[in-house]
Amino acid sequence: RADDAAEDAADAAIYDARKAELQHDTKLPAEVSMAILRGDSRLRALRKWRGLTQNNVAGKSGLTQGFLSDLEARRRIASADTIGKLASALDVPSSWLEG
Repeated sequence: RADDAAEDAADAAIYDARKAELQHDTKLPAEVSMAILRGDSRLRALRKWRGLTQNNVAGKSGLTQGFLSDLEARRRIASADTIGKLASALDVPSSWLEG
């Protein structure tokens, strides 16, 4: 029972963290918001919402697919310049990729 309670608390904490990310900008499309709540990064959720592959976005943004993969997996953090390039490639406001 203690393990169940700890697991429930951990799940609630993850959900709360994802929900807090969404409150940064409530203008995100519902499909993107749901993907974020399921655990996708904003970048991955937006890319999938646009129906693009990592290679598509990499080509449009001038980044490598491997770097994009690292950003989506949260292994690296994008600079303001990179966020601008990605926002342009995805045709979304930069604010959607910040936070």
